[in-house]
Amino acid sequence: MQIAASMPAEDSKRRVLKDVFGFDDFRLGQAAVMEALLAGHHVLAVMPTGAGKSLCYQVPALVLGGLTIVVSPLVALMQDQVAALRLAGVAADTINSSLDRDANVAAWRRVAAGQTRLLYLAPERLMTPRMLEALTKLDVRLIAIDEAHCISQWGPAFRREYEELSRLRGIFPDVPIIALTATADETTRTDIAAQLFDGRVDTVVLGFDRPNIKLSIEPKQDSKRQLLNFVQRHAGRSGIVYCLSRKKTEEMAAFLERNGVRALAYHAGMSKDAREANQNAFMTLSGVVMLATIAFGMGIDKPDVAYVFHTDLPGSLEAYYQEIGRAGRDGRAAEAHMLFGLGDIRMRRLFIDDEGAPAEHKRRAHGRLDTLIGYCETAQCRRQILLGYFGESASPCGNCDNCLDQAPHADGDAEARIILAAITQTGERFGAAHVVDVLLGHETEKVLARNHHRLASFGTGVAHKKSLLLSLLRQLVAGGFLTLDSAGHGGLAVAEKGRELARGEASFRYRVDARQSSRGKIRPVDTAAGTEGLDSALLAALKAVRLRLARERQVPAFVIFSDRTLIDMAERCPRDLDAFAAVNGVGAAKLKDFGEIFLGAIAAHQSGLSG
Repeated sequence: MQIAASMPAEDSKRRVLKDVFGFDDFRLGQAAVMEALLAGHHVLAVMPTGAGKSLCYQVPALVLGGLTIVVSPLVALMQDQVAALRLAGVAADTINSSLDRDANVAAWRRVAAGQTRLLYLAPERLMTPRMLEALTKLDVRLIAIDEAHCISQWGPAFRREYEELSRLRGIFPDVPIIALTATADETTRTDIAAQLFDGRVDTVVLGFDRPNIKLSIEPKQDSKRQLLNFVQRHAGRSGIVYCLSRKKTEEMAAFLERNGVRALAYHAGMSKDAREANQNAFMTLSGVVMLATIAFGMGIDKPDVAYVFHTDLPGSLEAYYQEIGRAGRDGRAAEAHMLFGLGDIRMRRLFIDDEGAPAEHKRRAHGRLDTLIGYCETAQCRRQILLGYFGESASPCGNCDNCLDQAPHADGDAEARIILAAITQTGERFGAAHVVDVLLGHETEKVLARNHHRLASFGTGVAHKKSLLLSLLRQLVAGGFLTLDSAGHGGLAVAEKGRELARGEASFRYRVDARQSSRGKIRPVDTAAGTEGLDSALLAALKAVRLRLARERQVPAFVIFSDRTLIDMAERCPRDLDAFAAVNGVGAAKLKDFGEIFLGAIAAHQSGLSG
């Protein structure tokens, strides 16, 4: 689609949004990001999962014309996005290792001829000398870098192939670059801004809060039985269950099936056809539970996911936040529930140690894991801890297990003060292991070399077990009393809140025997809001049509239309193409390709009712 050069940017981007993508208005933050790009600025956009990051560069790409390069780490995600754009009438291509040489050559010819508007590439393919030389000869107008946290050495998902992207600013000096991510704490955001943009960037950070998602954590005892009980409380609703291994996804899916639950597995070890079949079933049918590794979720836009359940500890607080963000996108009450056990911590530690990464990277990974464990163990409001990690403050939410169930906790002021004293006296630059050695009076080589055995705090924690002291340290970090220098050497320092505690101006409550305490019954989520009153039979018929079309075109079902669009279609029951064009998510190309088909399905359904 070509936009008149004389048309104001505001009008042109709104016209593209409606005519191509079928949406009447922008979501929060999208317009601000687009305006900055269209003004020629670099942008770092940190937007929660489901906030509509892709449109932030897809709309400007069509307004600007020329070629937009999109950097994405996952082949499957690139191919889904290209398929979705083509169905919307946008000339998009990808060149990647999963395609044969002829397909890649044909794609490049379209790019070189100026026919392609958006070209999706993996970072390692983009940054080859040959590709860069060829692209510098073309009319590149915009560069978008998805999953930008991968570029930061401080982030939890650092990828070496992303490092090279820092050269793009110099290679394309007049081209605006947008870096997008769903999860980046302040340290990671600062590093991305420095690496990619030399600090000269407009940063847009949307709020991280998803208040409709209840947060809860339960000690792991009998994970299969715990999962089944949870799923049965949410009978008839769709959910995602994350497991640590491929084998476990299949075992858990089989277990749920034996107990009358429609469950499917999804992991990278399955064939592409099997993965797509299960993904389409999850998108099309109601009440399906998807048992998955982290391979599942990116690019999936299913608004009615009622819960995300972790059978095992995620890799970091960032990963946890991104994964639970796939629940409750329709605004209805949803739940994020995790099982947490000692074995999970050991397994995650082994993963980090066996990674083959530099020692500094491993140290940071252990620090991030400690932060996640602190979140699991805390007696404070979980939402306060989670939002605080991303730099936001919040009042107690009233929608997490700690707020609702009042798990057993105790006054920890005295214990906290001896910990704060040890950290202060050792210079606020040592990690948890050394601080605990000082508290327990261990005369280690490191303690003796620094004369820390002569400190007043040496041995003041001998009345407590090492495991409790480590748990208290994690909870103090999680609660904002201590800060962890993740960008340095992992040293602990006393925060202002901790100084208030030391002066007796604040208090600290800690979870008692956090990993073994019983939880009590979990409150069922409220399912009253949402699609009540909707003709469920019509919605099912529309999903069946969508699945047939997806199979014919060999694309995932959500690429045809999202669930949101089908729900709006079922509510409106359009009778002609003009009315169909008003459905949320129906652009000009899809109106032409699919309008009559879905109108026929709606008419057939209504005729059956009247007959």
